[in-house]
Amino acid sequence: MSSPRAVLTVSELTTRLGQVLEERFPAVWVEGEISNFRLYGSGHAYFTLKDADAQLRAVLFRTRMRRIRFEPADGLHVMAFGSVEIYPQRGEYQLVVELLEPKGLGALQLAFEQLKTRLQAEGLFEQARKRGLPRFPRKIGIVTSTSGAAIRDMLRVIGRRFGELHIVIAPCRVQGEGAAEEIAQGLRDLNGLGDVDVIIVGRGGGSLEDLWAFNEEAVARAIAASKVPVVSAVGHEVDFTIADFVADLRAPTPSAAAELVVREKQAVVDTLGQLRVRLERTAARPLRDLERRVDELTMRLRRGMRGEVSRASHRVEMATAALRASDPVARVINGRHRLEGLESRLVISLTRRCDRARYRLRTAVGRLDSLSPLAVLGRGYSLTRTPTGEVVRGAGQVSVGDDVRVLLHRGSLDARVTATREEDDRPKV
Repeated sequence: MSSPRAVLTVSELTTRLGQVLEERFPAVWVEGEISNFRLYGSGHAYFTLKDADAQLRAVLFRTRMRRIRFEPADGLHVMAFGSVEIYPQRGEYQLVVELLEPKGLGALQLAFEQLKTRLQAEGLFEQARKRGLPRFPRKIGIVTSTSGAAIRDMLRVIGRRFGELHIVIAPCRVQGEGAAEEIAQGLRDLNGLGDVDVIIVGRGGGSLEDLWAFNEEAVARAIAASKVPVVSAVGHEVDFTIADFVADLRAPTPSAAAELVVREKQAVVDTLGQLRVRLERTAARPLRDLERRVDELTMRLRRGMRGEVSRASHRVEMATAALRASDPVARVINGRHRLEGLESRLVISLTRRCDRARYRLRTAVGRLDSLSPLAVLGRGYSLTRTPTGEVVRGAGQVSVGDDVRVLLHRGSLDARVTATREEDDRPKV
């Protein structure tokens, strides 16, 4: 009599196969090429590892996917570490991946190249979008760790070159988990102040892993979104990060960044002196032209008055000669009366002409004085120019946040536009 058959259900067989796989392959490294990579909204990633002769389904659950620094993609040759499990619903086995590394190029270097390529394609590295640094910054923001050597070096250089400047520090971690988001938040916080002229973001030197926070996309996006010029100062001269490519200017070291941002005080004083001389020369030129014009008008007036007097005297002499030529007493008396009348009219005419000439002279001098830029500045007014030298005549020429230079009777001011008002909004006097 034959023994009864040992019959297994599908579930039982699948379970036993799963146990065998888990016992035989509790942890294994598998090398292959990624294909059919899919990242779902749940954060889990599913893909296939394949070689020339076979393929293996693989899964990266959300918690593991977050730790991968490069971007998995089809065609990428990788090494995966994990355990082999049975997926009972489909009767398929799959690799549950714990670690995923690119074959050949290191994971960090690959992540660096991938992000660099993507941001470059977006135009974030374009030279056209980079801004120049302000010549005379009044408030400088620094995003770095307050416990590192970088902040001490920068403060020392700034204090030596121009100690009166206002420094605002946004403290943050510069390496380790969460450092990238703290750096990005520091950049956003300094932008939010509204009066910071330039920002330095950086740290001292280190390995690729130490500097990695400055290769994170969050930091690159924060630099690109900054309304204030940003100088990157990460590591040593040989170190390059994604932040360096996005920043408006790269400095080889934190100390060099401070020197690029802050001019020496004496150089600033010399520049201001040169600008004052140029301003005085520019303002004096139209004044000299007006003075020359007044002198010409005065000379013409004097010549005209002398001509009138000469002609009047000639008429008097002729009248006197005619009077003398007629001997009768009546003619003498009449001639004398006419002479006295002519003298009186001459005096009145000359007086009026002199008065009109004096009035025109005073008017010309008054216009000269009113048109003089120095006189206008002396009455408390000012002349506002953009950094390019253009005279600001209306609120529409500038925008909030623009830098302007205000020329006074004595000296000048560098200012920033915090609000604009059109003509209808001017205070009523």
